[in-house]
Amino acid sequence: MQFRWWETGVAYKKLDSIDGEPNRWFQKWISHPSFDSYWQKMAPYKTDFSKINIPVLAFDGYYNDSQNSSLYYLKELEKYSPKTPFYLVIGPYGHFGTQVGGEAVVNDYKVDSVSLIDIKKITYQWFDYILENGPKPEILKNKINYEVMGANEWKSASSFEKMHHEYLTFYLTSVSSQAFKLADSQKPKKKEFLAQDVDFADRETSNNNYYPSPIIRKEVSINDGYFFISEPLTEPLIVNGSFWGEIKLSINKKDLDLGVTLYEVTPDGEYFHLSYYIGRASYAKDIEKRQLLEPNKIETIAFTNTHFVSKQLNKGSRILIALNVNKNPFSQLNYGTEKDASDETIKDAQEPLKIKWYNDSFVKIPILR
Repeated sequence: MQFRWWETGVAYKKLDSIDGEPNRWFQKWISHPSFDSYWQKMAPYKTDFSKINIPVLAFDGYYNDSQNSSLYYLKELEKYSPKTPFYLVIGPYGHFGTQVGGEAVVNDYKVDSVSLIDIKKITYQWFDYILENGPKPEILKNKINYEVMGANEWKSASSFEKMHHEYLTFYLTSVSSQAFKLADSQKPKKKEFLAQDVDFADRETSNNNYYPSPIIRKEVSINDGYFFISEPLTEPLIVNGSFWGEIKLSINKKDLDLGVTLYEVTPDGEYFHLSYYIGRASYAKDIEKRQLLEPNKIETIAFTNTHFVSKQLNKGSRILIALNVNKNPFSQLNYGTEKDASDETIKDAQEPLKIKWYNDSFVKIPILR
């Protein structure tokens, strides 16, 4: 179904007709592209969280597709109801592994042995602790309890903010470095840009490198966008938490879906997928209201909603940052017009998307030394 949609170039809202089965819920959902009252009424939103006062235990995984959802709840709970006790247990789990205490291999990556836990046992211990005044489960050392990939150990922190000491800042420059561009710790003195054209009418090429499968790969497809590599690390450190940043760009259209992917490049040349962001530029400032970009004007796209991760990096490793535009058969295509992306078709792709990526764009990565 997805590939037929991709090949024919019809509107995304036609997916259920391609499937041959009318789907009123799908149609209902895509008729609300903004985070409007329809979505807000489905779950706690903003000050609604202040009314939640029961203890919370959450399990999650670095490679769980829906990680952003559960961590959003915890962060909003921490913000609006700071006295409500909550605990998070998170490790190198996928969606189903999160529910069963982990799997020995996730997306071809053999996880640390210590990350495999007995979720059922911990859950019953938790209920005994909350309801029967039993001992607290041993794994709950603090609010945030996380397994450090590559170190084979669990750590804990009192809050998301206390997980890291500082941020590594990398500017996405136009300077060449090996087969990539340089991710520089110093802000460039001269404003420059990298140009990229994206032809949405071309269905022979696509990109999907933000998705962490496999987690470890031997190479990356440099034709998918631009890649920015750091100098080798001079000491070991832990990437700990969620990265964020600002992308400075100008485009010839009114919108785009951009992706930012974070890798560790090991000294032996392997690429370890750490985290990613994918988002729609017109909702970067306000998820409740679409704000179209002004063609050929330099805009700032700030992002924070990235996947949480903890990974030990060794001396000599490098950070690799991939920057691209989302274009593949597995998600809605944003052709950049002022129309709802669900209504756009390949007819809206007559003019390629032209992008200028500016070198004062940056990414900040939380680290624990």
